Amino acid sequence: MRLNFKASSLAWLLIAVLGAAAVGGIALSRGEAINSLWFVTAALCTYAIGYRFYAHFIATRVLVLDPDRLTPAVRLNDGRDYLPTNRWIVFGHHFAAIAGPGPLIGPTLAAQFGYLPGTLWILIGAVIGGCVQDMVILFCSLRRNGRSLGQMARDELGALGGNTAMLGVMSIMIILIAVLGLIVVNAMKHSPWATSTVAATIPIAMIVGIYMNILRPGRVIESTVLGVGLLLAAVYGGSVVEHHSALHALFDFGGETLAFMIIAYGFAAAVLPVWLLLAPRDYLSTFMKIGTITALAVAIVILHPEIRMPALTPFIDGSGPVFGGKLFPFVFITIACGAISGFHSLISSGTTPKLLMNEGDVRFIGYGAMLMESFVAIMAMVAATVLDPGVYFAINSPGGVVGQLPADAVAKITAMGFPVTVETMQSLATAMGESTLFARTGGAPSLAVGMASLFASAFGENLLALWYHFAIMFEALFILTTLDAGTRVARFMLQDMLGNWFPSLGRTSWYPGVILTSALVVSGWGWLLYNGVIDPLGGVNSLWPLFGIANQMLAGIALCVATTILVKTGKARYFWVTATPLAWLLVVTSTAAMEKLFSPELRIGFLAHAQDLAGQLASGRLSADMAAKAPRLIFNDYLDAGLTLLFVTVSWILVFETVRVCRAHISKGQGRSHDDADGDECPSCAG
Repeated sequence: MRLNFKASSLAWLLIAVLGAAAVGGIALSRGEAINSLWFVTAALCTYAIGYRFYAHFIATRVLVLDPDRLTPAVRLNDGRDYLPTNRWIVFGHHFAAIAGPGPLIGPTLAAQFGYLPGTLWILIGAVIGGCVQDMVILFCSLRRNGRSLGQMARDELGALGGNTAMLGVMSIMIILIAVLGLIVVNAMKHSPWATSTVAATIPIAMIVGIYMNILRPGRVIESTVLGVGLLLAAVYGGSVVEHHSALHALFDFGGETLAFMIIAYGFAAAVLPVWLLLAPRDYLSTFMKIGTITALAVAIVILHPEIRMPALTPFIDGSGPVFGGKLFPFVFITIACGAISGFHSLISSGTTPKLLMNEGDVRFIGYGAMLMESFVAIMAMVAATVLDPGVYFAINSPGGVVGQLPADAVAKITAMGFPVTVETMQSLATAMGESTLFARTGGAPSLAVGMASLFASAFGENLLALWYHFAIMFEALFILTTLDAGTRVARFMLQDMLGNWFPSLGRTSWYPGVILTSALVVSGWGWLLYNGVIDPLGGVNSLWPLFGIANQMLAGIALCVATTILVKTGKARYFWVTATPLAWLLVVTSTAAMEKLFSPELRIGFLAHAQDLAGQLASGRLSADMAAKAPRLIFNDYLDAGLTLLFVTVSWILVFETVRVCRAHISKGQGRSHDDADGDECPSCAG
């Protein structure tokens, strides 16, 4: 026994030393090339140490998980919402739900600062922030009969805190969906191959839905083979469309047209029966997600390519062409997922706690699934930084920043210190089956180029274009799944809110109410999406930082609730577990909000940009096209400023409410035992 303990201790010591060496090598490397395997090693060792020791500490000392305690899935089993489910199936569901486009797109955009800042934030932020949030919120919801984050906020923080939290969550959902739609548009515009492939996934999902529910009920394996086979055929069919003149013209759309198509799709997905489109799309997305991420990891291990992006670029001062903003605080809100994401708290307090049949699995599901997403973010960082830096910036820089013409763009990017030529970009575009790769902002196209290069080198050099469009479909399938599911969730939330005044609207079975609330939700994010598409600076400059601020604010809401529950359940001495990441997020969110509101830099400050544009419009210095768009863009800037102010106000209200409630309970010597927070004994669960 003692020998086993010594062997185990030695093994963990070696893992810690190896991880420290890998992180140190990444952090201290300057000027010389660094191999991507160091990133994989650093990530795996960091995650192993975090899961073995920190997650174990939280599980046994802070939360005191009880494997023998009956979970809501067992006690309230109704065969529909509450259902005891195998831990591996729950893990798959939870991971599929939380791992949207964020861990892919955020690191790709943050590579503008170099590989080092984003990599360190992904590793450290996940272990002490994102994983902790997901695990603690899952536990809190599990002990409260699977209650949602908003319900727990009302229960624990009172009317002011709860209503403020609900307002913040609804606003975040609208921003989130708009950003996801913008990424899809930027990935598919003027790309018939990508557009036709992604469009084909909609009828494919419906075919699978009909097959699984009407033609061959319960035949999951048959449906899987059918769906995946059709998806792969759609990728190949895209190449036929690309090289057929008539079909090429049929699927060649600009950004505005694609925006309206996505808006129409979002509405249809929100009102159609869930088994017809949403469920089969989720299933196929999960299958493709796991398979593609596994293949990417294998390709990186086989090839172990060198990282070509420097550790730090000159753009840490905020002068970067991809998006405006200095390293601090914008790297921490650009990588909104992969390190910590407030959106995860909606899943951890949503379906997942209603499926767990063993409380002991909270650590595995909550902490473990977030570690998996963090690893996805590390691989996305590798895929982005193995590209030639000049190519990376040429793809991701908006035409309004570096120039609309290819010659102007390469000249400006080369002058920044990252040489690239028109011939290089044209050759790459041809190899990928695209007409151009200039100004394909949003992160998705450059990530697809990086993934395709790795896949082609590992699995077939002659299939580069096929791999590229497979990667585009992979990303878009992810995003559309989150987009349609998010629209439906937002519709549920809106129905709950409106049901307080109009009871019929609160009934999900009343179809006119479903159509009306779906239309309202889609109108909200659709309007933001359209205005992001017509933004001359690419849209991502304003919407992605806004999304990052909003998402981190949602994480702040979750951590406020978690901290309050720890204090009220007699665990005040461990408040730092959730209060530490909460304090950091509060600093980051508030600083970013002030920058976006009051910075004099036109690419950063909403108000400064609006005032400058208004001045140019008044003096007649704008082109006819820009003069027509200027009033709308000015209004957008003021709207973005208003939303940013709302987000930071919500954050501080919740922090003050958290401090007030916690101080009141500590001063009165109150505090429920953790064993009391369940079932009918829990005051929070009454009614």
